[in-house]
Amino acid sequence: MFKKFSASSDVSGQTPVKTSVQRQLRSAILSQWKIEPETLEAVWPKKEGLVLVKCREHISIYTVNGEPIFFQHFDGPFYPTLRLLHKYPYILPRVQIDRGAIRFLLAGAHMMCPGMTSKGGYLPPPEEGIPAGAAVAIYAEGKEHAVGVGITKMSTEEIKKVNKNIGVETTTYLGDDLWSIRTL
Repeated sequence: MFKKFSASSDVSGQTPVKTSVQRQLRSAILSQWKIEPETLEAVWPKKEGLVLVKCREHISIYTVNGEPIFFQHFDGPFYPTLRLLHKYPYILPRVQIDRGAIRFLLAGAHMMCPGMTSKGGYLPPPEEGIPAGAAVAIYAEGKEHAVGVGITKMSTEEIKKVNKNIGVETTTYLGDDLWSIRTL
């Protein structure tokens, strides 16, 4: 999604978000992510204005004081930026890829099921299963912080059962152009 992203050419406009819309966004984020209201307040204080940055391909990036904190594609789920995910690693469910898949992820590839079901991979147990279409944090074997954010194409139980094809579609990853932008 952000493989070839440029703030100068891909941004079509910036507009402040109305207070009533900000309240709706807050409740949507609280329902999607495992985040406490106090944590969201620390990230995005109610007194601070939220700015919507509209980009190509129907991508919306939301910023506070110019710093991107989350984004959305069309009317899909809200994804935190990797910088936010590094500060608050518990806000999204976690999946992990093995060492062999790291170089592919850092090149922008989607994560295949075998990379998550192998010895170095991790999928949550059945009682904590993740449904299809959920935003997840992608971790890599042997790494402390998340290396990507994606959306599950199948539930975690289906990933374990099928064990082929794309399991997680990568939306942003360490080293892409969103990662390199500190302010918009």
